Amino acid sequence: MIDSQPPPAVTADQMREVDRAMVDDFGIDLISMMENAGRNLAWLARDRFLDGDAIGKYVTVLAGRGGNGGGALVCARHLHNWGCDVTVTVTVPAERFAPVPARQLAILNAMGLPVVAVPPAEPSSLVIDGIIGYSLSRAPRGTSAELVRWANDQSAPVLSLDLPTGLDPTTGEAFDPTVRAAATLTLALPKTGLYADSALEFAGELYLADIGVPPALYARPPLGLEVGRVFARSEIVRLKPPFRPDGSNRT
Repeated sequence: MIDSQPPPAVTADQMREVDRAMVDDFGIDLISMMENAGRNLAWLARDRFLDGDAIGKYVTVLAGRGGNGGGALVCARHLHNWGCDVTVTVTVPAERFAPVPARQLAILNAMGLPVVAVPPAEPSSLVIDGIIGYSLSRAPRGTSAELVRWANDQSAPVLSLDLPTGLDPTTGEAFDPTVRAAATLTLALPKTGLYADSALEFAGELYLADIGVPPALYARPPLGLEVGRVFARSEIVRLKPPFRPDGSNRT
């Protein structure tokens, strides 16, 4: 569904403040936010790209070491539980994961999901991009860059979590390389970079997911944002693209 009153967009610094306040001021821990993000990502993957039926579909999940990767790992768990054949490709060994994403990775290992360092050769029905989220401040490097290029070479659609890896969350600058996503599920509030002209060819369809942020958090200093009941009817809403006045980017 498309919300008639689009929510405000936030910069990377503002989103860092949201995450800080969630944990420090409201006592909502990172693992809860990660679970909400990953389950919503899995729901959108199934509903939008797997014809509403996960059974027998082959999905490749690309996961980085941070919070974005942790959300993708949660998504992998839910898709597996729903019947998908899921392979997870990670950018670094398990010992280099941040603590909370490392817990998610340990769960997948306990479940017996394949976790590999090189993407599988078999064609996928869908690729999940959870390599780097709003913490990105420069072009992806090393294994992260290799996985971005691999994703862009696939015939399967790519669904990105929060932002396509390689896209600056605040300015919308597309670094080399940047994932070309068929759709992006951004979290809590859209990032300002997603509305830049430079982001239009990379973000694809834009959706927004609820991760449990209280509206009162947004209203307090230093954010001072007025955010309505965006998710009153659904945990995921479709966002309108920023149409140009000449209509040149209408689809």
